[in-house]
Amino acid sequence: MAGEMFETFVFSEIIKSYWHRAKRPAIYFYRDKDQKEIDLLIEENGKFYPIAIKKTATPNGKMIKNFKTLDKLGIPIGQGGVVCMIEKHISLTRDADAIPVSYL
Repeated sequence: MAGEMFETFVFSEIIKSYWHRAKRPAIYFYRDKDQKEIDLLIEENGKFYPIAIKKTATPNGKMIKNFKTLDKLGIPIGQGGVVCMIEKHISLTRDADAIPVSYL
């Protein structure tokens, strides 16, 4: 259950970051009829930012494959990310970055 606990921790830290700034977070979970999931969709300034949460120190582009499902929705999509155990922020693809959990 370590992965689930890590996901809960990341989610709660993101929520708290909004609350500490006296903001109400616009955060969603996404799952389509084909069971493709995105852990978090953060709506900010009219765009949706997809976030995957993975308990790994070696993120890769496969972890964001479900982000492509958002293209069919016709909504503005911002830069995506994988929040993980990596030491330093790196770019995974043109559209997504690996984000160290320590940034939260």
